[in-house]
Amino acid sequence: MKKIGLLSDTHGYVDTKIINFFKDVDEIWHAGDIGDISVYDQLKNYKPVRAVYGNIDNHKLRIELPEFQIFSIENVKVVLTHIGGYPGRYPKEIRQLLLREKPKLFICGHSHILKVIFDKRLNLLHINPGAAGKYGFHPVRTAVRFTIDNDVIKDLEIWETKR
Repeated sequence: MKKIGLLSDTHGYVDTKIINFFKDVDEIWHAGDIGDISVYDQLKNYKPVRAVYGNIDNHKLRIELPEFQIFSIENVKVVLTHIGGYPGRYPKEIRQLLLREKPKLFICGHSHILKVIFDKRLNLLHINPGAAGKYGFHPVRTAVRFTIDNDVIKDLEIWETKR
């Protein structure tokens, strides 16, 4: 069983309340637009991190991180990226990747809008944790935590606060 803390679009800022929300997680996953290498280092110094770079991330983060993370944890295959769309509206290359990889869990950021949707066509759970940072058009900052137990994704909880 693994407990996961998930965030995206920090844009150079991580609230200490999110760190507290992640205190019992085993890993932190970041779906891009980290904003500054110091944020990535802060998270890595706290918990193991899996992350991807986003469209605002500079060369330092792009050297350190991939565009896609494809991995299995417990018995769940995961695809993690920054720009991924959402069920019924995936960009062509993302749809092809999902058809090829057949993940049970697809995570992306970019939209700054928290979404948790089961994609019936591709038989996967899509999670966009919204935006955790202070910069952008979003009225609330959000993050997510959940548990993966064998092949079951459960106990999803949302952290949110007004900007």
